[in-house]
Amino acid sequence: MERIEQFASPAGAAGTVTDVGTVIERMRAFRSGWPPGDGVAVFNQVYLTVTETLGRHLADGAFQDREAVSALDVRFAEHYLAAVDTAVSGGTPPACWRPLFQYRRHPGVRPLQFALAGINAHIGHDLALAVVDTCRTLDCAPADLEEEFERVGDLLVLLEEQIREDLMPGPDLLEVADPLTHLAGAWSLERAREASWSAARILWRLRAVPPLAEEFRVRMDAGTGLVGRFLLTPCR
Repeated sequence: MERIEQFASPAGAAGTVTDVGTVIERMRAFRSGWPPGDGVAVFNQVYLTVTETLGRHLADGAFQDREAVSALDVRFAEHYLAAVDTAVSGGTPPACWRPLFQYRRHPGVRPLQFALAGINAHIGHDLALAVVDTCRTLDCAPADLEEEFERVGDLLVLLEEQIREDLMPGPDLLEVADPLTHLAGAWSLERAREASWSAARILWRLRAVPPLAEEFRVRMDAGTGLVGRFLLTPCR
């Protein structure tokens, strides 16, 4: 397997974690410190649910390569944890996360929008970086992680469907005309995940040219942030 060299800085040291259990502990700590209506708290609860489910699947032996899945999950989570740590310390998080932190207390934004904006930031930007981070950790190439990437993705899609059911208001006769229905229907986790896998492969190809890799990452970050702002358009 071909070794992947580092082309960009990893998640901040404050966001570094070592295993899935530590990820869960940190997100539970966030939950206890934020009010339920806070937009970041809404996404954090969604992510916590996903991670707890993944942890149970790891414990049950549902994944053939537990080491790869665990490493991918941890590297993935580090980017979210680092974004939170940066925002809490008064710094500027990546562009993909800024809309969620800026609008987290907006009274016109609904819980489903906060959840989708967070998922968009994490999948649209962080996931591609996490794949490369994981390859660097395990000394492998993205192709070696594709099966695990797909199996984790299948779990995310199922959970996203449940999240939409839990957070979408209704049912009522006016639901089809609700702007939230159109916003939620315009974004697809499946498409975002496919784009993220393509981005990871591109970043892998660009690993020997760090300036180009970083330029690609910055543009991916900005584009994901723009989508996040649309998802957080006030609907009431």
